[in-house]
Amino acid sequence: MEEREFFIETTETRTHNLTCPKCGQPGEYKVTWVVRRKRPQLPRQADERDRARFAKAQSYMVRRDDKLSCMNVRCRKPFEITSLQSLAFLNE
Repeated sequence: MEEREFFIETTETRTHNLTCPKCGQPGEYKVTWVVRRKRPQLPRQADERDRARFAKAQSYMVRRDDKLSCMNVRCRKPFEITSLQSLAFLNE
């Protein structure tokens, strides 16, 4: 079995407070995340090795956006998101 069969995948947009490194102005930016939540039960065609992998699996988010554009009208330059982790585990 593949790992993605253990999860339900959705896309979410969350707001984060980030600061533009070019102009230094802070703002609330919407960042897109791919959220993979662990399924409530294992699919039927799983064997013992898959059961062990499923028991260790946990829900997590992966950041989809790598760059954002500054919200300042005078700046509007793209910058890379360095202050946010690209992978975050969920406590559910």
